[in-house]
Amino acid sequence: MNMLRKVLNLLADIVYPKTCLVCKRNLKGIACIDNFVCTQCWAKIKRNIPPFCRSCGRHLEKPLQNICPACVRRELHFDRAFSPCVYEGVLKELIHAFKYQGKDYLGPTLSRLMIEFIEEYNLPMELLDLVIPVPLHRARLREREFNQAQILSNHIARKFNKKVLPDTLRRLRFTKTQTELEIDERLLNVKNSFTATQKEEIKGKNILLVDDVLTTGATCSEAAYALKEAGANIVFVLTLAN
Repeated sequence: MNMLRKVLNLLADIVYPKTCLVCKRNLKGIACIDNFVCTQCWAKIKRNIPPFCRSCGRHLEKPLQNICPACVRRELHFDRAFSPCVYEGVLKELIHAFKYQGKDYLGPTLSRLMIEFIEEYNLPMELLDLVIPVPLHRARLREREFNQAQILSNHIARKFNKKVLPDTLRRLRFTKTQTELEIDERLLNVKNSFTATQKEEIKGKNILLVDDVLTTGATCSEAAYALKEAGANIVFVLTLAN
């Protein structure tokens, strides 16, 4: 049923006039991004700007600080996280379409935001050995039929000539969707929910861990913990938004 839905969505996008996925304006004859989003909506995507929290990567309102109040209060197992955008408005709509409406073809468009951020802020890709997507549980993967983090990882790795290891992390149990939970519940929900395989591949390696959204950082933190327990050295996190 999900595959049929995705095929029908794709056919509709081909047969019917292209409209902006956000504002629904007809894209014929107007400037747009990849025939999916008009440039007016694209320009409304809120970007993260320096100074960044040295832990979660969010914009710091008080430039004399180097870490946000939320990160002071909790331990995160990744070394640093980065996000090009803020999870609201236009980008939130696009991410929801990407993840929940079968529009996996938005991968190249959305990954462009991450690639541009890497280049603009000179993230040290030359020091990183591997790109690893945060995995879905097999039940959720069957439901969605693709892992959005893996699609983003593939585009980033191709751009910077890095190896992707999509099967190195595995979810041990099915967890509730994090969006339904409060902060403390999110931490408990994902605690010890990942394990690392292919340990020889990641031992001593510096890793870029990729996901779509970072909120509390709980999911990426637990994934980074599993990688470090398996011998990984540095674990940076890159998400589309936070």
